[in-house]
Amino acid sequence: MREILLKIRKKRKIIIVSAILFLFIYLYNYIDKNIKPTLVAIAEIRAKSVTTKAINDTIKSKIWDDIDYESLILVKYDKDGRVSMMQANTILMNTLAADMALEVQEQLKNLSNTKVNVPLSNAFDRQILYLPNIKLQIQPQGSVNVGFATEFEEAGINQTRHRIYLIVSTDIKLIIPLITETINITTNIPIAETIIIGNVPEQFIHIPTEEYLDYVR
Repeated sequence: MREILLKIRKKRKIIIVSAILFLFIYLYNYIDKNIKPTLVAIAEIRAKSVTTKAINDTIKSKIWDDIDYESLILVKYDKDGRVSMMQANTILMNTLAADMALEVQEQLKNLSNTKVNVPLSNAFDRQILYLPNIKLQIQPQGSVNVGFATEFEEAGINQTRHRIYLIVSTDIKLIIPLITETINITTNIPIAETIIIGNVPEQFIHIPTEEYLDYVR
């Protein structure tokens, strides 16, 4: 009789362990398939918002006061006073890009201690139960690429707006419970612009390609 009871207890333990294991596997698959993508998407939005703000604030506070359009682009005119050629000040742009890369890198280091609340309830389709927030940690991956972009757009009759951007790109790691993801964040910050009266000149010495203006720190 005792042996029978032991066998029954043993079977019960096996059934309970199997049920717990099955439940664990089911929950893991459910979270991985249904909740994880939404949670990561929410975390990416929060992380991009925080990181982009840090980059923009750094650029705005550290950009040189004496940097203007005339400092970055040399404009030449013909005998009739029309714009005949535009040439980028490559040396100044390289210096500016290098300085901004260092400044942004230093600022992003502070994000390593930043934790952002991510509402767990947003990962579910039905907002029936109140669920606590989870902490998102942002960890820079050690590289900042800084380059330039230029844009021409129509600004009125016989007028063209020429705008210059700083392009800042970096990788950050998102760390939330049971999930780690690495994403790239790229932001464009306008730093100078002018209005060209008349046609855009046929000769425009373009700002160098990114391979010359990217800096990794």
